[in-house]
Amino acid sequence: MTALEFTNHIGKVSKSLRPFALRLTKDVEDANDLLQDTLLKAFTNRDKYTDGTNLKAWLYTIMKNTFITNYQRMVRKNTFIDTTDNLHYINSIESSTDNLAYSSFAQDDINRAVNDLDDTYKTPFMMHFRGFKYHEIAAKLNIPIGTVKNRIHIARKELKDQLKVYAYFNA
Repeated sequence: MTALEFTNHIGKVSKSLRPFALRLTKDVEDANDLLQDTLLKAFTNRDKYTDGTNLKAWLYTIMKNTFITNYQRMVRKNTFIDTTDNLHYINSIESSTDNLAYSSFAQDDINRAVNDLDDTYKTPFMMHFRGFKYHEIAAKLNIPIGTVKNRIHIARKELKDQLKVYAYFNA
């Protein structure tokens, strides 16, 4: 496979990597960096990719391993070891705190928006969110599968409209 063909294949698959990067990093900028690192490593190591295998899985593996390596590097960099006889770990996780104020506000807004949904849409949406498959929701609610998909789509659209103030965080 030529470099141009490989780049073309990666371009098609790379859009599905962004949500995975966001789940790993929990930060838009870090996710963008992780995605860029992943694509760079994939292109650099394209000779190790076996043509005909699952490119998406290969890229997910590169991303996961890159994230783990970066995380381990950060932990090592941010841990100071006291070399006295007591050998205390300074700045260890137990002594650090995070400011969760922003995420608390966002979570409150999300919960409020979901609760404001009409039950017709909220019930299938929450069932899908909790992991139920479309056919399971359809059977449980005794409605056609197409109706389930439509109601979940409408719920997502309403939530997106209500929570558009957070849209720039995911851009």
